[in-house]
Amino acid sequence: MKLKFIKSEDIDKNVKCAIHKTGKLGFSSNAIDKLSLSTDKTVSIAINEEDKEDENLYVVVNENAQESAFKLSKAGNYFYINTKALFDSFGIDYRNEKIIYDIVDFEYEGEKMYKLIKRVIKKKERK
Repeated sequence: MKLKFIKSEDIDKNVKCAIHKTGKLGFSSNAIDKLSLSTDKTVSIAINEEDKEDENLYVVVNENAQESAFKLSKAGNYFYINTKALFDSFGIDYRNEKIIYDIVDFEYEGEKMYKLIKRVIKKKERK
């Protein structure tokens, strides 16, 4: 047997984005670094049309502005895209549920992409 120890700094931590109450998709600071986000780039979002049960999103960060892509905006140190109409069309209840997407590397037809894996965080009931 040969053991290989994993270095904690080699693991992507907190690479995620979350839907805000306004419907905007905001990126964590680690996601900003991993995706190399800037305001001159755009984000193309896809869904898996073959599997209606797949609630994940598939994303490409475009180096140049793409007409049909989502524009990246910046507020303070954070980036977001205005996805309210998109999430409304999907019927996602982002006002009453905390929805987070974990971001992982993904390859599709030889192109580097990111898979946004949906998680719904149950809100704690107030007593």
